[in-house]
Amino acid sequence: MKMNIKSNESCEFDLLSLGECMVRLSPPGHQRIELTPYFEAYAGGGEYNVAYALARYGLKTGWVSRLVDNPVGWFIKNHARGSGMDISEVVWVPYDGVGKNDRVGLNFTEVGIGVRASVTMYDRGHSAVSHMKAGDVDWKRIFNERGARWFHTGGIFTALSDGCSEVALEAMKAAHESGTIVSYDLNFRSKLWSSEKAIRVTKKLVPYIDVLIGNEEDFQKVLGFEVAGTDENLRQLPVDAYKNMVKKVTATYPHIKAVGTTLREVVSGLLNNWSAILYYDGEFYTSTRYEGLEIEDRVGGGDGFCSGLVYSFLNDYEPQQAVNLGAAHGALLQSTRGDTSMITLNEVLHVMKGGSARIKR
Repeated sequence: MKMNIKSNESCEFDLLSLGECMVRLSPPGHQRIELTPYFEAYAGGGEYNVAYALARYGLKTGWVSRLVDNPVGWFIKNHARGSGMDISEVVWVPYDGVGKNDRVGLNFTEVGIGVRASVTMYDRGHSAVSHMKAGDVDWKRIFNERGARWFHTGGIFTALSDGCSEVALEAMKAAHESGTIVSYDLNFRSKLWSSEKAIRVTKKLVPYIDVLIGNEEDFQKVLGFEVAGTDENLRQLPVDAYKNMVKKVTATYPHIKAVGTTLREVVSGLLNNWSAILYYDGEFYTSTRYEGLEIEDRVGGGDGFCSGLVYSFLNDYEPQQAVNLGAAHGALLQSTRGDTSMITLNEVLHVMKGGSARIKR
């Protein structure tokens, strides 16, 4: 089933996303949180990362959330503005001086190496965005008056609170009714909710989803579709088994127009095998496989794939080009520190076309 995407001229936004942005604090290099004398600070969040990357690609993007009006909130604001992303629909709330009512969430992330895995520790309880409620944002005004060609949100935002899941449903329904394409990154986080609750909540959202995005375990934990031939460590990912799983998903939900999934085989903390598959209009497309991909920082790779895929659909790329562009962006994004993309479109196109890492002078 092909997508009918609104024209660029008819909409203020190429893409609008909904989600949380946190401040990430990481020790330099591969140091430990408990022993580092200082931290590097980055802004990032699943849905935010997609809008940020596409703004750097030159698209008209916007991001909706709820932020505290204090210097930490301004840190996120300044980072967003640096990409050209529109944040005029963000709900700003006053700071009470100590963060009892609302605060900006933090996460502490160690970048792994060798047999030591990367680790993220959340400090995001009682964040401003987790207190969002249905009715906080006038979604019908946004989609009917400002207009968006594509709307993106996902399981991280939905898992933050019951209020957030209600907002996700409200926003996705309004986008769907306006003819906007809706993508949803399943993005399961076991620290935020159980698989049982994720499945129960997500089933209510599925009728409004056009494009599903997920990684190795998301389809199992969030939709309840098992992938045959994988173990709990996901060291080997049989592509045929993933294709069979995707066929079951689209047979169960035939209105879904595309399914994209990244395939990551972890050799070590700094060495992964990386690729992706796309199901679109009844056919499967497999990306270039990046064997032995050297990783600087794995966080955000899936968002890189998602943003590359969205860019491709918005610009009428062929499906094979789309999955290759998404995989290339995801691979390149993992060559830099931080969650958001520092990659240019020209770099992505160079790698996508088979270009080497030979020095450019």
